[in-house]
Amino acid sequence: MFKNSTLMITGGTGSFGNAVLKRFLDTDIKEIRIFSRDEKKQDDMRKQYRNQKIKFCIGDVRDVQSIRNAMYGVDYVFNAAALKQVPSCEFFPMEALKTNCVGTDNVLTAAIEAGVKKVVCLSTDKAAYPINAMGISKAMMERIFVAKSRTTDRTLICGTRYGNVMCSRGSVIPLFVEQIKSGRPLTITDPTMTRFLMNLDEAVDLVLFAFEHAAPGDILVQKSPASSIGDLAQAVKDLFHADNPINYIGIRHGEKCYETLLTKEECLHAVDLGGFYRIPSDNRDLNYEQYFEQGKANWSKIDEFNSNNTVQLSVEQIKDKLLTTEYIREELA
Repeated sequence: MFKNSTLMITGGTGSFGNAVLKRFLDTDIKEIRIFSRDEKKQDDMRKQYRNQKIKFCIGDVRDVQSIRNAMYGVDYVFNAAALKQVPSCEFFPMEALKTNCVGTDNVLTAAIEAGVKKVVCLSTDKAAYPINAMGISKAMMERIFVAKSRTTDRTLICGTRYGNVMCSRGSVIPLFVEQIKSGRPLTITDPTMTRFLMNLDEAVDLVLFAFEHAAPGDILVQKSPASSIGDLAQAVKDLFHADNPINYIGIRHGEKCYETLLTKEECLHAVDLGGFYRIPSDNRDLNYEQYFEQGKANWSKIDEFNSNNTVQLSVEQIKDKLLTTEYIREELA
């Protein structure tokens, strides 16, 4: 579906961008354009892949002109540029706003101007019932691309929302591995805390599913399984035959006991697509009576989709899932 096309990935030097490259480089795609502000990571990728299909553009999503300069001739965009770390966003919320919200609007503006066919924006489970600056900025980002999708029939704009991507940069699994290899205790917030689990290939699959099936303004959600943090730590220890002790440090500021991928309110109109949920956008304008006078009667029958009520993986199942990641296989080797 990307034959002879040019794909641009904003924030393309991250874990997701590398996963897309590994998936697409051997296909008949014409060009993959990596857009980011980190010249060191771009140079590392250039040396690693040495592939003429990959083009690198230095720029910042906060600067709309730098995106315009890079957007020429692009057919499709995966918008993965974001500030994702909860603590850094909590201390610098305006920086999260500039990248996650203003940056997304800049990408969409430039894409519409350039006649891009489709844009998929990447969001997070932390955008559902957000309690921290990172989640709030991502929730606002979702509202921005949904609203922007109503302004054009030139560019199809949609998004995805997913949970923890195992072994991605800044995630807890690489921290556990580093603590095991250095002989330190594993630090766990609360063993009963649950999180959705997906690998990078599944993250790419979700974006491609959205690319194929989403209507303007849709948010696509994958029905991911979850695990407790205690079981996840035990699975990592088992794989590495480690006997490191565990220190329980308690829930940190801005964290939840469980994450939500589909809110109770979204369940009212979400569409079940088998392995995915589709959250359609409300494309009415402000001149409608239902906003003021009518509601839905089936509220009490609907439940949210969260990491406590989804399929819970056992320690053995977590180990099998961890072994699907290139990072764990390399570390074990």
